[in-house]
Amino acid sequence: MDVVSHVAASGPSLSDGLSGFRLILHVLAATIWVGGQFTLAGLLPTIRSLGDDAPKKVARAFGRLLWPAYAVLVVTGFWNISALGVKDATTAWKTVLMVKIVVVVVAGVAVFLHQRATSRPALAVWGSIGGLASVAALCLGVFLAG
Repeated sequence: MDVVSHVAASGPSLSDGLSGFRLILHVLAATIWVGGQFTLAGLLPTIRSLGDDAPKKVARAFGRLLWPAYAVLVVTGFWNISALGVKDATTAWKTVLMVKIVVVVVAGVAVFLHQRATSRPALAVWGSIGGLASVAALCLGVFLAG
């Protein structure tokens, strides 16, 4: 029985302690990574009103939270994969997983480039790509979880 059929056949259940801990870490890191990007984007007009250097200072401070969250996402993501034993998963599930991994890499690279951008157009492009890829990764993760 593949992973998806097994979950559907067994019905809702509680996670054991370690699985629950792994998922909590993953979801918490996703709230910081994805939610933090949207929160910062929403606060940007106010931050700009605080002075010319305020956006850079806030972005650097946010980066101290953002990158550890990304690292936790990557580590717990691979932990999730290894815990599920995906060799029995459907081809469709494995395809979505591979797409998610690519999208997670795109999100990380785009946010990295956004942080290093020096022009407004580059900031806008890389920020948009990073935000969209982050949301796409979140959505794909929901589909993978069933």
